[in-house]
Amino acid sequence: MKSSSLGLFFFALLSVGISTTTPTVQKLSYGLFEDHSDVGPVKTKGEIAYDAERQEYTLTGSGTNMWLGSDEFHVVWKRLKGNFILSTRAQFVGKGTDPHRKIGWIVRKSLEQNSPHATAVVHGDGRTSLQFRRTSGAITEEKIFPIKDADILQLERKGDTYIASTARFGDPFASEQIAGLDLGDEVYVGLFVCSHNKDVVEKAVFNNVRITIPARDNFVPYREYIGSDLEILDVASGSRRTIYHVADSLQAPNWTRDGKTLIYNRNGRLYRFDLKSGTSTELNTDFAIRNNNDHVLSFDGKMLAISHHVSEEQNQSNVFTVPAKGGTPKRITKTGPSYLHSWSPDGKSLIFTGGRNGEFDIFKISTLGGDETNLTKTPGLDDGPEYTPDGKYIYFNSTRSGLMQLWRMRPDGSQQEQVSNDEFNNWFPHISPDGKWIIFVSFLKDVRPDDHPFYKHVYIRLMPITGGPAKVVAYLYGGQGTINVPSWSPDGKKVAFVSNSDVVK
Repeated sequence: MKSSSLGLFFFALLSVGISTTTPTVQKLSYGLFEDHSDVGPVKTKGEIAYDAERQEYTLTGSGTNMWLGSDEFHVVWKRLKGNFILSTRAQFVGKGTDPHRKIGWIVRKSLEQNSPHATAVVHGDGRTSLQFRRTSGAITEEKIFPIKDADILQLERKGDTYIASTARFGDPFASEQIAGLDLGDEVYVGLFVCSHNKDVVEKAVFNNVRITIPARDNFVPYREYIGSDLEILDVASGSRRTIYHVADSLQAPNWTRDGKTLIYNRNGRLYRFDLKSGTSTELNTDFAIRNNNDHVLSFDGKMLAISHHVSEEQNQSNVFTVPAKGGTPKRITKTGPSYLHSWSPDGKSLIFTGGRNGEFDIFKISTLGGDETNLTKTPGLDDGPEYTPDGKYIYFNSTRSGLMQLWRMRPDGSQQEQVSNDEFNNWFPHISPDGKWIIFVSFLKDVRPDDHPFYKHVYIRLMPITGGPAKVVAYLYGGQGTINVPSWSPDGKKVAFVSNSDVVK
């Protein structure tokens, strides 16, 4: 069933910090990391450069090898405790000298040359693997991935289990894991480069670097929250930039038509985030302060439709409209639960997901209010409806074929046809301003088709408007609130979304 209605009114504020230390006299920045080191007796000292604007790390390093019972390499590192998820997009710079040169993520018990470790690594010849050393000085073991030339590297720790997930950008992950690897509670985590030749220095670039602390196993959904990062994604390149962080639940950003502002919700209230100044201000919605993450701007940008929970009606969501700059909302739907999702391009109609008689279907209603029209009547959850910019179709997601997949129909509810058909649970199709592309969030097999919970591994994927192979454009930890509402930039080049992480200590 629809879950977004419950989560915005019960929250616990968390103190969050992203570690950026400056340990040298020159006050160098290492971004998310504490310091950098050469491990082993390397011939040439390694270096790091951090580009704060691009949030990108460039490492150079030498070292004879990372194999057998000891290692030589250069690493930028941070100490962490507990569970975590490390992710990046990594690429060598230049053709290099040795096919066994290595880059990737590493987790080590210490910075000693013979330390136990778990490593997600890509080699110069494209071989991609999970490598690990069980005890100090032990022979390195390896699990090789079936893919080559991966550039997306993820390494996750769950207790004493380490899960490496790798992909070529655009493809879903392949994963390997090793259990029973005891590296201690506090470990060194970092990005590394090894030249595999003591006389050679290799260079690598790492972007989209994220250190994520997942929700603990016993957290209470919709009562407890972890932190939220507001991010901007360049759709063509896959480059991501974190622009804002809060300690609790920020959700569902959508872009204003002038491209200057994002509107998001937090704890039942709506806010405007100024992209130039990086500041956030509350949007006046008068009595409507129990809003969920279903808020959408009209195509002309003048009005905002929202889903507000009317407390005297047993906490049921209903649809309202309000001027985009703020004001007193006008109620549109008579009954709930009703979750707003889209305006018609002519501004005359709204479409929403409504719970009626034990079913969640898609409904249409005039922006003046009045009677609602049921557009979908097939058993199963129908959700996330959105008009195309030309008004010819409504795209939505439905479980009617088993998994949650993308569908489309004519504005009168006719000609309902399936658009996606794959192994994932696909939610919230958002149409690009030129009407050529759909961007949406995909949940994995660990999530029920009719659910879109917080704090899961998800993909943001891109698909042609008529269907076809979908491309992964972002690999992240998120889910509920990540991309529930239309979030394309007006020029169709970027998308705003939310990822999640607990306190990085």
